[in-house]
Amino acid sequence: MPIALQGRCPVKSAAWRGVAVWLLVLAAALWILRTTTFSGDITAFLPSKPSNAQKILVEQLQDGVVSRMVLLAIEGGNESERANASRALMEQLVTLPSVSYAHNGDETRMGPERDYLMRNRYLLSDAVTPQHFTQHALRESLENDLELLTSPLGMLVKRILPEDPSGEFVHLIEQFSGESRPAERDGVWFSRDGKRALLIAQTKAPGFDMDAQQDLLRDLRQRFAQITTGKQLKLLVSGPGIFAINTRDAIRSDAKKLSLIATLLIATLLLWFYRSPRILVLGVLPVGSGVLVGIAAVSLGYGSVHGITLGFGVTLIGEAVDYAIYLFTQQTPEHKPTQTLDRIWPTLRLGVLLSVAGFSAMLFSGFPGLGQLGLFSIAGIVTALAATRWVLPHFLPTGFSATISPTLQRRLLGLSRYAAKLKPLVWGTVAVALAIVLWQRNVLWNDDIGSLSPLSMADKKLDESLRRDIGAPDGGTLLAAQAGNQEAALQLAEKLSGVLRPLVERGVLSGFDAPSLYLPSKASQQARRASLPEPDALRANLEAALQGMPFQSGLFQPFIDQIAQHRNAPLLERGALTGTAFAIKVDGLLVNHKDSALALLPLRGLKDAARLRQAIASLQLPGVSLIDLKYESDQLYGGYRHQALLNALLGTLAISVLLLLSLRSVGRTYRVLAPLAAAVVVTVALLLVTGHALSIFHLVAVLLVIGVGSNYSLFFDNENFARANPERTLASLVLCNISTVIGFGILSFSGAPVLAAIGSTVACGAFLSLLFAAVLTPDRSSPAGQSMR
Repeated sequence: MPIALQGRCPVKSAAWRGVAVWLLVLAAALWILRTTTFSGDITAFLPSKPSNAQKILVEQLQDGVVSRMVLLAIEGGNESERANASRALMEQLVTLPSVSYAHNGDETRMGPERDYLMRNRYLLSDAVTPQHFTQHALRESLENDLELLTSPLGMLVKRILPEDPSGEFVHLIEQFSGESRPAERDGVWFSRDGKRALLIAQTKAPGFDMDAQQDLLRDLRQRFAQITTGKQLKLLVSGPGIFAINTRDAIRSDAKKLSLIATLLIATLLLWFYRSPRILVLGVLPVGSGVLVGIAAVSLGYGSVHGITLGFGVTLIGEAVDYAIYLFTQQTPEHKPTQTLDRIWPTLRLGVLLSVAGFSAMLFSGFPGLGQLGLFSIAGIVTALAATRWVLPHFLPTGFSATISPTLQRRLLGLSRYAAKLKPLVWGTVAVALAIVLWQRNVLWNDDIGSLSPLSMADKKLDESLRRDIGAPDGGTLLAAQAGNQEAALQLAEKLSGVLRPLVERGVLSGFDAPSLYLPSKASQQARRASLPEPDALRANLEAALQGMPFQSGLFQPFIDQIAQHRNAPLLERGALTGTAFAIKVDGLLVNHKDSALALLPLRGLKDAARLRQAIASLQLPGVSLIDLKYESDQLYGGYRHQALLNALLGTLAISVLLLLSLRSVGRTYRVLAPLAAAVVVTVALLLVTGHALSIFHLVAVLLVIGVGSNYSLFFDNENFARANPERTLASLVLCNISTVIGFGILSFSGAPVLAAIGSTVACGAFLSLLFAAVLTPDRSSPAGQSMR
């Protein structure tokens, strides 16, 4: 039996003060948790003060049209069943109050768009000029109409010809015909391979409103189940809002499941080692206290708790339990628990201060997500230490003693006896690891912003395939035109469109989109309305143009009447687009701020960016910039990584200064830091050789390695050994290390890549920290060092 316990547990009245404060803090944390919300929004890990170009990217991720988009696919059954289910689901979508727009490619549902174009064609068409209605121009339009009557557009032209012989409606249709569209089967959208029927919807709520997105997802699944009863059909749903829900739920599930597994494993370890259920319960009190207070602190500080932060709670299990283990294992029969704590308190306190110094760099990083992790860690470990210091001693049995079995004692001392002999091997290993890091320095960092995403690979692949099939926007290159108000932004968009059209004809790019195509500026609308001729002048020009053409007399009276009506028609506002697909376009491409407006012009198939930049520069338009979203996202991530690395270095510097001030010895400071630096270098090298480039979250893990490993080095420090029983210190360090490796090792099995990265990195780094501390920290010339032999 490794440990023998004896005695009873009276709680002295003086202890109630600390216990009462502890209970009040836990009650307050639980009260805060009642109203705490949890999110999975990736933008929490984007900088709070991005550049102008990055601001556009962040806004689109947070509240742009892409964030509100929901992609749906129906699998299973035969093609006819999938098409019928698509139409039935479409009927349900248009009745949902949370959906602002939905479409499945059914042409019978394109009526609002066609009506909008036909009804407002003279205000929308850039072909409308005074010259457009002269005798010569009308003659050319009529001749073109004759040719179109024999084309695939013949039925459409024949139907609208009396109202639109000048060809405005056909011109607008052709203007939008170059857009990417999904394949069609049985009158609705299908994937290219025909295995999925496709739909697209836009939510009224932004993607980060997860309660609204959760309600929508539930409604979708319920209604789909009702319309497909008895059929082998499956609904797939994707989109930023849906991913946020899935991420939150997955991480929450992982946090619960992995926390339970880690707790059970560590509890089993403690129960085996101490042979006391009472000690086991006391051991988990600091852990639970730290997790509760940490989450409550983040909720108060940031308004919500990110799923990554919640999953991060698993890490505290492996670290916070260490403080109780140090107390339990180093407690001896001849001393009271408070006396034992007085002896080890300077080391524990310094270790926690070092962790706080490291995590403070994250707290003040300017990145909300990273700040959450920092605040959670600081609040959690401080609470766990406080519970160990002022609560646990008063609940330990009177006369409590932890007697290490002689066998375990001999084995630990035997292992430590050979530690010094491993010093050349350790430094050799570090040298090789450092060489690997330097050799791989060009691929050291993962500069893909997707590494911030907690999405699983399956979710990413599903989203990519649906976007590819449905032609949804997935980022690329765009022109951004910023002005003081919406009217000025639309005018800039129109000027840019005038430059882009010739470039499309020359093959510089394959196409573009602009908000002014669907909602022209008021200046353009007024100019076009003023270009419409008086009825008598129009009639005279039309009669002259009709000479010798095979059209009946009076056929075009509707055209003359509608021109007269449009001369006094009101100008178009955003409200005119409601209920059409164009509303989604304008909402996504025209962003209004309090004191400015931004027009976005996405480009398709850009082949020569230099020629495009030259053409744009020739306009000398202020507020216009060409933005490569992939480049900007990588730059944003690069800046994020640079800032996080700088903060980590500042945290490391703070740890070094704090150690130097506390230990008052350069030599002792070096002996404490050397094992930590060696563990970090070797861990990074192992990540690289196993094909894992470093992400921001690996930096977080490195700070955790320093925080956990510093305790090992401090306890191995010769003066601490001189004041303590080496056998008990070794036993507590080994037990703490095993619990830490278990806690973080379990996290490495998380389905969220970021949590898995933190878990595997810290598990490896913590183990190496203990090993290297045993080899490098003790001063072998001192009495403490001699006692290890």
